[in-house]
Amino acid sequence: MVEHKSGAPNIVARSPTTLDPEDWDAFRAIAHKLLDSCVDRMQNARDFPWIPLPDGQIERYKLIGQGQGHANTAERLLNEVMPYATGNTHPTFFGWVHGTGLPVGLLSEMVSATMNSNGGGRDHGMNYIERAVIDWTRQVMGFPENASGVLVTGTSQATVIALTVARQRALSDVRANGLAGAQLAVYAGSGVHSASVKALEVLGLGNNMLRLISTDEDGIDIDELRNRISEDRANGLLPMAIVGTAGSVDLGRFDNLNALADFAKEQDIWLHIDGAFGAWTRLADEPWRSLSNGIDRADSLACDFHKWMYVPYDCGLALIRNESEHRAAFAARPAYLSGQSRGLGGGEPWFCDYGIDLSRGSRALRVWAAIEAYGAERLGGAITSNCEAALHMASQIQSDEKMALAGPIVSNICAFTADAQLSFEEQSAINSWIAETLQLTGKAVFSTTVINGVTVLRAAITNHRTSNHDIVKSIHAVVAARDGWKLSRSAKEMDQQVGRIL
Repeated sequence: MVEHKSGAPNIVARSPTTLDPEDWDAFRAIAHKLLDSCVDRMQNARDFPWIPLPDGQIERYKLIGQGQGHANTAERLLNEVMPYATGNTHPTFFGWVHGTGLPVGLLSEMVSATMNSNGGGRDHGMNYIERAVIDWTRQVMGFPENASGVLVTGTSQATVIALTVARQRALSDVRANGLAGAQLAVYAGSGVHSASVKALEVLGLGNNMLRLISTDEDGIDIDELRNRISEDRANGLLPMAIVGTAGSVDLGRFDNLNALADFAKEQDIWLHIDGAFGAWTRLADEPWRSLSNGIDRADSLACDFHKWMYVPYDCGLALIRNESEHRAAFAARPAYLSGQSRGLGGGEPWFCDYGIDLSRGSRALRVWAAIEAYGAERLGGAITSNCEAALHMASQIQSDEKMALAGPIVSNICAFTADAQLSFEEQSAINSWIAETLQLTGKAVFSTTVINGVTVLRAAITNHRTSNHDIVKSIHAVVAARDGWKLSRSAKEMDQQVGRIL
């Protein structure tokens, strides 16, 4: 390389490097074959439960950085990637709260990958798609016209967004000066999701500033909440926000959102609702729709589209009641991102001014396509069916003389123990064993949680494919595993006794 006197390098011209296929027809054939395989797998989702990775597969995923071409990569996607999914497309997958994806999601993801739009800003279709999704959700949740929102990875990130805006209201100069010694407290029910804990840590408040308030079947104890806030104020702390729950992780319970809204207004404290999945009862039939009454009165809401709206991962929403407060907490546009009155640099407002991401994918297209394809009524019908399925599972459990529910069925979650006749310690052991065994055998996926000191099985039904037949089959699998565990344990004890005699 030769440098000119000006210091500019003299670069020898060469042919440009392109990453496009040399043969587009061959690429088209590869893509069609893979697409057909994807559709086949969706059509036959019942044949594809979760399976563990075979020995050596993790090692085969390691990258060596040598290009193998489109055809080889497509084959590996088909044979070494797609078989080892989470399994949440299967109708007997009840673990945690996993959405299932949608056939239309396959279509929207193809278009999204083709467009490769950056949703951080500028004047192009994807940003208007996102505004349409936010506006539709705003209306479903009953938020006012001046509300705003931003699509994010999920409720965990949405909680950070929402509580950042709450922090801005509490400390107007926080962006310049930080907390500056102020102690901000947040209040939530004892079963609040860990997303709120992480949010306080990220925001610099510290998890000790999350005040956990007792709850019962009616939600947060308002009297205890009032006393705790009074105590904190007397000690010089600044109450920043109350976090209400619409659908708790363990039992699917809902706080009395209207009561919380009344109290938050009285105390002049920000009300945030964690509605990760439960917010979507707004689309369900009664009595489930009424569970989320009062959600329209919140200052902010965090929810997921990838859970009970079934869209492909990942896609969540932070919905903020007051657009000006939302923008004030995040807007920071450097000179190189200055807007234009016309051209691609227009399209104000830009979503980068409402969150922490400057570069953003096309999450909104997943939601837009789902609503466009199925409509609110059909999506709400699937949500209602999931709640009905939870009740059906409860009836199956109650018909067994040994099983017992761990709590009432509120929405779509059913928690239970396989054998209530055992000690608490033995119940915890058998329930954990059953969960692992059914996962490994592909019979069903239950997760576990702890209720009143006992590890119990937990089914979160968020699969639009789940039928009553799937529910019955899964409970039969639990019974068979329970009986197998007892036989196995008896045989082991007998061997030990024989060993002692010998």
